[in-house]
Amino acid sequence: MLLSWRRWRKGRPFWGGLAAVLAGVEICALPLAPLKIMLQQGIAGIPSVLMGLVMIVMGLSAWFAPHYRGMAGVLTVLCAAAALVMSNLGGFLLGTVLGILGGSMIFAWQPAAPAESGAPTASGDPENGTTPANGTAPETGTAPEAAAAAEAPAAPTPLEGDLR
Repeated sequence: MLLSWRRWRKGRPFWGGLAAVLAGVEICALPLAPLKIMLQQGIAGIPSVLMGLVMIVMGLSAWFAPHYRGMAGVLTVLCAAAALVMSNLGGFLLGTVLGILGGSMIFAWQPAAPAESGAPTASGDPENGTTPANGTAPETGTAPEAAAAAEAPAAPTPLEGDLR
C-alpha cells in the first residue's frame, strides 16, 4: 500500500497541488468566517470564494490530470496574484504566497523519463551523434585543426547592390 502511494505521488506534481489546494482553502475560508471575526464584506466576498475554488480545482487537476499541469500552474499563479488585490490581501498574504509557490511548482514539474537500456552515457557517443548528459556537443576534429579554424578570419561576403 505504501509503495503504491509513493508511486502515485511521484508520478504527479503532488506538493505543488497540495500548496494550491491549501492556498485556495485559505482564500475561501476568510470571507466565509463569522462576522465577529471578519468585517462585513458584502459583495466583495464573492470573488474571494470564486478564486479560492478555482485554485482548489487547479490543485486537484494537477493531482488527477497531470498532463494539464501547464494550464493549472499558470491559472493558480494568476488567481493567487489577483487574490492579493481582491481578497483580504490574498488570505492575509498566506494564500497568495502558497498559491504562487504551488502554481510555480505545478508548472515546473516534469514527469520522470523512463530509463532506457540504450541511453547514452555521460561521455556521449560521437559515432551516432549523441551528446553527453551535460548538453555539450561531442568534440570533432583535432586540436590543431580547431585552433586554425578559430584563428582564420572570415571572408567578407559581397553585399547585394555593391558596385565595386
